[in-house]
Amino acid sequence: MYPAAILQLPGWIDEEIGVPVPFFPTIEARMALVIRLAARNVGSGGGPFGAAVFEIETGKLIAPGVNLVVPLSCSLAHAESMAIVIAQQVCGTHDLGAASLPAMELVTSAQPCIQCFGNLWWSGLRRLVVGATKDDVESITGFAEGPLGADWRQRLEHRPPLRPISVIPDILRDEARRVLQRYRDSGGAIYNPHTEAAHAD
Repeated sequence: MYPAAILQLPGWIDEEIGVPVPFFPTIEARMALVIRLAARNVGSGGGPFGAAVFEIETGKLIAPGVNLVVPLSCSLAHAESMAIVIAQQVCGTHDLGAASLPAMELVTSAQPCIQCFGNLWWSGLRRLVVGATKDDVESITGFAEGPLGADWRQRLEHRPPLRPISVIPDILRDEARRVLQRYRDSGGAIYNPHTEAAHAD
């Protein structure tokens, strides 16, 4: 039999967030949480990215996520993807924009890469809140984020017949950049696939 594919958050997440499920009334408070998760994840062997799904109106935390590509040996386990998958499990649906649910958003410490852009596109989420930019990620860490065009934001905000996904950029950007810098300074792995140059004779 093939192995089961299990995407599970590290145990320290519960300790970091606490119970009962907390509310974060402002965008800045939500971003501060995901940046804090990203920072702790770096210290725990994961990538320098955090994300979470929240109810837009109330700020209720639905699901957190951190980058677990290396710990889980899974290139799909980006912070945004983890948050979306777990939110869908919490809500019992693949569509986080279902009429029975409150409007929800993805808050992420850095602009989604090309993979997470696609996952966001199909998630049903209504809003994206971003800390560091793609240029920040690539210039500070050396990660390659994929060929997202300069019009990525416009594509989310204008996508008939699907509902638009509004975008709020540059929230606590400096704080998010500091986590990326810490990762680079600590010698964190660049876990993109090997390039052609890496395989050259």
